[in-house]
Amino acid sequence: MSIGIVIPSYNEKESIVSLLKELHAVAPGVELVVVDDSPNQDTVASIKAANLPSTHIIHRTAKGGRGSAVLEGLAYLLQKNCDLYLEMDADFSHPPSELPGILAKLQNENLDMLIASRYLPERKIINWPLSRRLFSKASNILARFVLNIPIADYTNGYRCYSKKAAAHVVKTCGKYGKGFISLSEILVNLYFANFKIGETPTQFVNRVRGESSVNHQEIKNALIGLFKIYKLKRKLEISSHYE
Repeated sequence: MSIGIVIPSYNEKESIVSLLKELHAVAPGVELVVVDDSPNQDTVASIKAANLPSTHIIHRTAKGGRGSAVLEGLAYLLQKNCDLYLEMDADFSHPPSELPGILAKLQNENLDMLIASRYLPERKIINWPLSRRLFSKASNILARFVLNIPIADYTNGYRCYSKKAAAHVVKTCGKYGKGFISLSEILVNLYFANFKIGETPTQFVNRVRGESSVNHQEIKNALIGLFKIYKLKRKLEISSHYE
């Protein structure tokens, strides 16, 4: 079984090589692609200096957003013809040690997308400031109210996809924003195309190194984009009703 992982990156030179090495350790033979939007070559240079196997870099000259980075990375990995595909952050907030369990659950339950959820009873959140906890919880409550898809965590970017689901994501997504709103766009497109979606509890660790790519503009765009995704949801609901 071949595995491809896309890692969006923005100024992650302090953590990226350690993450890539750990991923190679827990999933030997994995294909990794880092889609880097850093304004300099520091992250790219650190990856190249490590000279790791099956590790690819796409460096973009401007900050294109996390969502567009994931879509570009998935498109690249689909050309490698992997069996399963993952997206995860570059800052160790998504533990690589959970990867074998995530892959096993997706296969054993015949899922098309598995979300590592911060809002299931068994989950654990470490070192997250109260302000971020409140904002994340409020964002998920709003997303659940607007989209009404039966999952607990709409906004965590630690996700695994079947090959069929990854191809559908690349084909249909990227039309409603380039940042974090793509997480909701992906979910809606897969759910209303009858892909099987599940969740598993995760341990989420707040970053201790590097620089967050989240800013006020990204948050604003995500909130505006959520209501665009609602229109997409209604369109897909009506379409599925008449099929």
